[in-house]
Amino acid sequence: MPIDYCLDPHQPVKATPPGSVYAEQFDLMRECDRMLVRLAEETRETAQMCLLEGNKYTVAMMREGLRPFRISASIGELVSIPWTASGRLLLAHLSDQEILDFIPAEDFVLPNGERLDPREFTAQVRKASQDGYFTFNSVVENFTHCFAAPIHRADGVCIATLCLVAPREDGLRNLDGYLASLTRASREISEKLGFHNSSGAANSSFQG
Repeated sequence: MPIDYCLDPHQPVKATPPGSVYAEQFDLMRECDRMLVRLAEETRETAQMCLLEGNKYTVAMMREGLRPFRISASIGELVSIPWTASGRLLLAHLSDQEILDFIPAEDFVLPNGERLDPREFTAQVRKASQDGYFTFNSVVENFTHCFAAPIHRADGVCIATLCLVAPREDGLRNLDGYLASLTRASREISEKLGFHNSSGAANSSFQG
């Protein structure tokens, strides 16, 4: 069932109603699947399409990498937004206070029991929005490095992300190349949704 491309971060994910102009003109899920295949082939790493479901993060689609040791995730599992690289991009259109109101306070407690300062999280959101990507050592799987790049609809709101999940050492060693592939793919989808980055700031370092 198609995803609602005009996602409201304060509402659950809903099916696109029949006759939706987006559904008629552009199949986001099909295009993302094509990009995930391309990313997995280019990088040999696990590629994902992620989005919000209510006030949680979820992996909506995934293509496993080509390496013998594969990293995978549970599609549809709900995860606390601050635990994820994508979370820094999916909330970028909200104000700091709206972000703090949206995320349950307990979700700032990380899997290791430490608490992420909410103000540090909002600062990371702003930095990720400016950079056009976010990358970090996973707080869920301590041997992996995660990359996320935004898919923007025409008005600039990030409605989903494309992600790569790599073994930590490989991710850090291939950081620039992986980001170039990832941001190029997310930019192509965003442009098909009508988004054009006139500022030139986001993704400027990773045009591929």
